[in-house]
Amino acid sequence: MGANASAMPGEPNGLMRPKLEDIPESCMALVLSYLDPPEIAKLARINRAFRAAASADFIWVPKFPSNYNFILSKLPDQGLITMDKKDIYARLCRPNSFDGGTKEFWIDKTTGGTYLSISSKAMAITGIDDRRYWNHIQTYESRFQTIAYLQQIWWVEVNGDLEFQFPAGTYSLFFRLQLGRVGKRLGRRVCNLDNVHGWDVKPVQFQLSTLDGQHAVSQCTLDNFGNWVHYHVGDFVVEDPNALTKIKYSLTQIDCTHTKGGLCVDSVLICPKSLGKELFFVDEPYKK
Repeated sequence: MGANASAMPGEPNGLMRPKLEDIPESCMALVLSYLDPPEIAKLARINRAFRAAASADFIWVPKFPSNYNFILSKLPDQGLITMDKKDIYARLCRPNSFDGGTKEFWIDKTTGGTYLSISSKAMAITGIDDRRYWNHIQTYESRFQTIAYLQQIWWVEVNGDLEFQFPAGTYSLFFRLQLGRVGKRLGRRVCNLDNVHGWDVKPVQFQLSTLDGQHAVSQCTLDNFGNWVHYHVGDFVVEDPNALTKIKYSLTQIDCTHTKGGLCVDSVLICPKSLGKELFFVDEPYKK
């Protein structure tokens, strides 16, 4: 009996058909490095060979944003630095709180673009300490679990500032607002509009400025009854990714001929302009 007698069908001369596991792990990792993170994750679920190759640090390091070290320094848990790069990337794709839980950042899982959200509690709101005018309300519809709700006031002014290191690029800034107080009745979402007034008389003015002289102004009449809306304030450009970008932003309606009420201020969102275009004008309630 010759060697051919023991050959398996379709395998001449008794040679074993190559398996995926026979490819060197370094070669597989090199191929994976050319893919986007979601594609790598899909292949890693196919078998253990891809899963092992996907853990190579050199795959993930080029996919980190340029402000990688800066955002890691903002995290309360510095133990993250010792983790594998794949696990760090996965962690950064989820919201990460800093500054006492008043701010969150995360990166887009496909592009690595930086998102930043700022709670209303991190802003200076005129009259916020007087409960006749404003209240902080707990709600599941905010990623920060709390919003600022306006009862009634003549002078509406919300100011904020930020110092953050962004990768180079163009960014958009939005205020997330809603008219009407949302609650639950019999397990269903309801919105009380009884206190909403004054927003159809004059538009709200939004402003954005940076320390290097960039400035944007926009106006809008608020009419988003019962729906969260991202109102576009303006755009700014970051040229030096190694420098801190200093931003000031505001929302004002200071016409004192009439009172205003029923406004919910949730947060400010900053994201790459290209990704900001994907925001729906009418937003869904936030869900963790």
